Amino acid sequence: MSRNCVEDIKGKKILIVGMGNSGKAAVQAMVKLGAAVSVQDNKKEEDIDPQLLTFLKDKSVTCYLGCQPEDMSAFDMMILSPGVSPELDFIREARESGVEITGELEIAYRVGHGKYVAITGTNGKTTTTTLVGEIYKAAEKKTYVVGNIGVAVISKSLSAEEDSWLITETSSFQLETIKDFRPEISALLNLTPDHMDRHKTMENYGKAKANIFRNQTPDQYCIINYDDKECFKLAENCGARVVPFSRVEELDFGAFVKDGVIVIKNENGDLAEICRADELKIPGTHNLENALAAAAVAYFGEIDTETIARVLRQFRGVEHRIELCNEIDGIRFVNDSKGTNPDAAIKAIEAMKENIILIAGGYDKGSSFDEFIGAFDGRVKAMMLLGKTAAKIKETAEKAGFTNSIILKDMEACVREAYRIAEPGDVVLLSPACASWDMYTSYEQRGRHFKACVQALER
Repeated sequence: MSRNCVEDIKGKKILIVGMGNSGKAAVQAMVKLGAAVSVQDNKKEEDIDPQLLTFLKDKSVTCYLGCQPEDMSAFDMMILSPGVSPELDFIREARESGVEITGELEIAYRVGHGKYVAITGTNGKTTTTTLVGEIYKAAEKKTYVVGNIGVAVISKSLSAEEDSWLITETSSFQLETIKDFRPEISALLNLTPDHMDRHKTMENYGKAKANIFRNQTPDQYCIINYDDKECFKLAENCGARVVPFSRVEELDFGAFVKDGVIVIKNENGDLAEICRADELKIPGTHNLENALAAAAVAYFGEIDTETIARVLRQFRGVEHRIELCNEIDGIRFVNDSKGTNPDAAIKAIEAMKENIILIAGGYDKGSSFDEFIGAFDGRVKAMMLLGKTAAKIKETAEKAGFTNSIILKDMEACVREAYRIAEPGDVVLLSPACASWDMYTSYEQRGRHFKACVQALER
């Protein structure tokens, strides 16, 4: 199946697995394109949004809710939502029966239009994707910001035009199921342990991430972190033009910092100055890396340096990522709910410097918390813990000699206790180092609840 293969979808028997954002968008698109659509979700009918159920029934979609189809060979294609493991038994059975297994990102690329910038990495994806999107919009490009950031790619790719740009945050889960997906520019920001419950090993995780440039050709670009050696090693077999970025070294080619200025050196050795690193509004060395990656994406996407510089100077970050959400009695409250793994939380702790009262814990993705605790280094005064990993984190902390932690029942209790013990000049930082799925539907919901709990302190 090639790009813009809308006619190839008509009449195909397609099973869409998982009714999250991307699953729902895939259903709407496949129905619109004339496929014979079925859906599967582990939720039972009574747990599904009534409006969605009405839509499915109106469109004669066959539903397998709380169960699975008996005959997997009855389908031509299966579109998996990102949260669904391709290794589930019924999906393996479908694959063995000759059913094509794909994902919403791949099918969006095939049936839609537009050019892609694809951004991945363990951390920094959302910030970098948002920043690149802002630069492309400021350059007056037709721009859609989509993907793992919360907007299903297929919801925009069908209406995109040939000269549109889809700035796409891509997760390892989405990249597992690509076949033809080929961005004009890819970016791989970093690689640290995450989602080990799904990928099992760092090698598997790295392979999934490296799929982002698997189909790229020499006339395309791959922006990659030179300072993260495990990450940079993945580009050894990359077919695209590899553009390194570095926060700590001057490079012969790529994006780096020279005398405090973000610069880019092109293939001819010409040096373009973008802006001073200290002009960035987003805090932390990790955000300098995100800015370098975004600047490189935009520069090699032929956007002028003045536009890149203007947006970099103005950009104030994204919600739920080191977001200063309130200050009460000289105590700052920072929402970093997007810190869903230990490395992301370490970066937030380092950005805050010191006097931190930390709120952490959540769903267990199989992470180790030794480096997370090791990063406290006198910065963290106390820790409030919640969720399934609370005991695991507390035990790791105590083994490392950090004993000022307490397990509490919920976010409200954590915020109240943090405020009670805080002094003027302290930072109450929500940076959980864990996913949210044990107590919340998403990190966004968790972050909003944290902010609501902080607001309640003022009443």
